[in-house]
Amino acid sequence: MRFINRTKQKIARGEPVYGLFCSNPSPLTVEMIAAAGYDFVIIDMEHTLTNPETIQHMIRAAEVFEITPLVRVPERSPGAILQVLDAGAQGVVVPHVRNRADLMEAMEACYYTPKGKRSLNGGRNARFGADDLREVMERANREVMFVPMIEDKEALEHLDEILSVEGIDFVLEGAADLSGSLGVPWQTQHPEVKEALRTLHERAVHHGVPYGTIPRNKADRQVWWDKGVRVFVVGDDRGIFYRALKSQLSEYVDQVQVEKQ
Repeated sequence: MRFINRTKQKIARGEPVYGLFCSNPSPLTVEMIAAAGYDFVIIDMEHTLTNPETIQHMIRAAEVFEITPLVRVPERSPGAILQVLDAGAQGVVVPHVRNRADLMEAMEACYYTPKGKRSLNGGRNARFGADDLREVMERANREVMFVPMIEDKEALEHLDEILSVEGIDFVLEGAADLSGSLGVPWQTQHPEVKEALRTLHERAVHHGVPYGTIPRNKADRQVWWDKGVRVFVVGDDRGIFYRALKSQLSEYVDQVQVEKQ
């Protein structure tokens, strides 16, 4: 990871940042997201079938267009985390962090000694040995972002032990899976789910951890903004593409029908 992490810097300054999940396995999609003005992209490996070479090309596209590439890994395993970081990801989003042990396993895989246990490598992040390897380690430990997702009922019982760990860049809510874990699947506006998110936000503020939200409507966006939240994941590229395509078709069909009358 050879570049300054602008998203990390903006979060540290309390500035708003906006990101998008990228589930379409294409470097072109990453370029479009960057050109649209987003601060960061979360390349999704949890719910997509994407080969490692494509992930690396998507990270390259983010680098060229100067958008922060994060990768949501499919699991907490050190191997999965290591591969995307060695490919150049500027951070990882870790799903289903349920307790402190889960968090520490993933966090230690993100950082080189003395912060963690990441395996040493002199690949593309070190320009294949052109850069001083010790400086590469220091830069990576400074610039890499670590983002756990809270999306399980069990995690709600361990929020303080999770959020008290130093080094979390922001914690991301996962209301969809959380709704399922709470027994109300896909009801992200259910009172129990909303209360769980409020609790997560309150504990994050208490521990000085930035809270990342995935607003489901305009009202949610305003609520979280008024609470001081400045990290927004505003959706998934597939849903945005679908709505745009449907809107385009509907507009055309409606116009044709009017002209026929």
